[in-house]
Amino acid sequence: CNSIHVVLHSIPQGLGYLTIMASRNLWYMRSYFGSRCWRIQFSADIIFKPVSVRLFGVKCDDTNHEPLKNEDLLNNLLTMGVDIDMAKKRQPGVFNRVVTNEQDLKLFLLSKGASKNVIASIISRYPRAITRTPESLSKRWDLWRRVMTSDLEIVNILERSPESFFRSDNNLNLENNIKFLYSVGLTRKCLCRLLTNAPRTFSNSLNLNKKMVEFLQEVCLSLGHNDPADFVRKTLFKNPFILIQSTKRVKANIEFLQSTFNLNSGELLVLICGPGAEILDISTDYAKRNYTNIKEKLFSLGCTEEEVQKFVLSYLDMIFLAEKKFNDKIDCLIEEKINISQIIENPRVLDSSISTLKSRIKELVDAGYNLSTSNIALLSWSKKRYIAKLKKLERRV
Repeated sequence: CNSIHVVLHSIPQGLGYLTIMASRNLWYMRSYFGSRCWRIQFSADIIFKPVSVRLFGVKCDDTNHEPLKNEDLLNNLLTMGVDIDMAKKRQPGVFNRVVTNEQDLKLFLLSKGASKNVIASIISRYPRAITRTPESLSKRWDLWRRVMTSDLEIVNILERSPESFFRSDNNLNLENNIKFLYSVGLTRKCLCRLLTNAPRTFSNSLNLNKKMVEFLQEVCLSLGHNDPADFVRKTLFKNPFILIQSTKRVKANIEFLQSTFNLNSGELLVLICGPGAEILDISTDYAKRNYTNIKEKLFSLGCTEEEVQKFVLSYLDMIFLAEKKFNDKIDCLIEEKINISQIIENPRVLDSSISTLKSRIKELVDAGYNLSTSNIALLSWSKKRYIAKLKKLERRV
């Protein structure tokens, strides 16, 4: 015979086996334990005797031997255009699997409209996808379609974030999460937003999502609002990433907003389910550090505490700007003779990059636009709108 398998019953099932193979006049014995493989060569003059497996032992220095490689898997993935090096770096354990479903996955995704390049990209970035069975994939896809309006929408999400779909194969948990989020008043549109922007929400345990929703409801009631379902719906729609954060972090950010801006319950309520929802999931230390920097910078330019608070509250996205980036943008505008009071009245100008600010300021000055006395809001306009305005100014010149 060409090979003989000798099962070691003293080893827990599934952990290992022996293979003895004939190759020309030599015999080889391989011992597989988990992902490790040892190969021993000996002559063909071998006699098999019934002995206890406990008497059989193999000593070797496993540092000189590489884990078993699944050649069929490697060949399949190479044929599909998968970046093997990237996949191994992401999830090396997949390549030690005895059974994988890369061909089934390919056929399944092709049937849903994914291109071969997209499929290769998905597996390269999240190789664990090839461990999912066709049955599990089909069930999960049907559940996603309860939220998404087309297969193409799902394919687009998988292309951007394959982990969102393949991270878990617990379809019952996914189904329960969808039912629960519908039950708290979220619309299909909101669930679609969650699935698109924060898909990990649906991989959370049901209890974890319930805990966050209950926390938001408690916050709502504590602030005197009598419609917690409406509050939760608005807050989650503004920032679906809240559901993948801890209640501790969200609570700390709510307290930061209230104490920093001296808000009463009504004001805080409006802020949380409005523009303030955007910062509820970031690090509280990061928010505090950036706000402190904003204060110090504006104080140095003669602003009052009231002006600083008005500036930040009018556009809370300022909190996301790191210290250096914020300071550099302010300095850029001041150097161009733009008054700090103009910046405070038009905080969105800080959305633009420094290169955009400089190029637009030069173009506007060349077109005869006086930035020191005119509205500077156009520095943050969309490219299309800005170019149309610039052409009008240039015609006047």
